[in-house]
Amino acid sequence: MDADKLRYKNEMIRRKALQDAAVAARPIAEKGLLIVNTGPGKGKSTAAFGLMIRALGHGWKVGVVQFIKGTWDTGEKRAFARFDDLMTWRVMGEGFTWETQDRERDSAAARAGWEAALELMADPEMRLIVLDELNVALRYEQLPIDEVVAALKGRRPSLHVVVTGRNAKPELIEVADLVTEMSEIKHPFAAGVKAQAGIEF
Repeated sequence: MDADKLRYKNEMIRRKALQDAAVAARPIAEKGLLIVNTGPGKGKSTAAFGLMIRALGHGWKVGVVQFIKGTWDTGEKRAFARFDDLMTWRVMGEGFTWETQDRERDSAAARAGWEAALELMADPEMRLIVLDELNVALRYEQLPIDEVVAALKGRRPSLHVVVTGRNAKPELIEVADLVTEMSEIKHPFAAGVKAQAGIEF
């Protein structure tokens, strides 16, 4: 074996030993995670929906509550409709806040969405719930952050919940198990390209 191949093999042996040791040191086999996808970049909801596809592939019962976003005919909603035996999809928002321009109406929609979320969280068959754009409702104080954090912390131990949206509150980040911040490096909208079916919705 030449020197480059041997060096590579030895490096991979070393890395495998480190990885195996790291996995062995984690005593918890399963735990319902609180996942937060936030940040100014595109892909927060998209990542959550990708996780839902993975869960559906394992036969999990999953649910979505969409805050803020209105009743758009989106590709993801169409696709997930094919899993109607495992899927619950609730659109509770009336559109972006700059479209409704009515704080009381937006707050009422957020409250209805939160009640729908609590209902799904109480369903013992649910394994994964996506609370899409909940961060935005919390940012505009349409729901009390303390109430939301308490309910998420108090969920049953096996339930996974994903919260999406920009500007996640520090209180939510603190109790989350996994937080990913999407950062925008380049976006076609800045170059004059409108949102496209199949990409943005």
